[in-house]
Amino acid sequence: MRAHLARVDAVLVQALIAAALSFAHLHDVAVAAGQDGWKAWAYPVSVDLLLVAAWRRLRSGTSRTAAWCWFVIALAASLGANVATAGLLDLGDVPAWLRILVAGWPAVAFLGGTLLAHSAPKTADGVDDQEDEPETALQPPAPPAIEAPPERPAVPVPTALIEHARKVAAEHHTRTGTPMDVSTLRARLGVPAPMAEAIAARL
Repeated sequence: MRAHLARVDAVLVQALIAAALSFAHLHDVAVAAGQDGWKAWAYPVSVDLLLVAAWRRLRSGTSRTAAWCWFVIALAASLGANVATAGLLDLGDVPAWLRILVAGWPAVAFLGGTLLAHSAPKTADGVDDQEDEPETALQPPAPPAIEAPPERPAVPVPTALIEHARKVAAEHHTRTGTPMDVSTLRARLGVPAPMAEAIAARL
């Protein structure tokens, strides 16, 4: 556990030293390019924030092309300042192209930060977290289920009544040439409609 903490502390100290040196180099380049006061201190903050925002987008796995683009731009600005302060560039006589780059950096950083922020993916809280997700088509609500009517209980019919009904139906068919319907059967037998239907089903 103690060895792990020692490794973490070493990495953290190394990161802080590297960040401080890069921060100072960016500040020196901004001053040499004609930016003074708080503006010179704002440049390294802008570069580092854009670098961190692009790196976080790369880690999220979305908008990787745009994230790589802005990560490379911010990294080039940081590395360029480090190299410029290594004696390869006369900071007392900064060329016009470097002044133009430094003066135009705020607009570039603002554009990159805005694009990275507005392409953020959507989370469950409604905050952006996923990008270019296909829209789910709205499904119409399912119609309410229709309850089936309860089945009627079977009507008990005496066997003798069924035999009598067969004779009546046969006599009707012989006389008319057509099968007897339920209404006629009910009228001839003088029984309720449910019983007449039960008899007709068994004929």
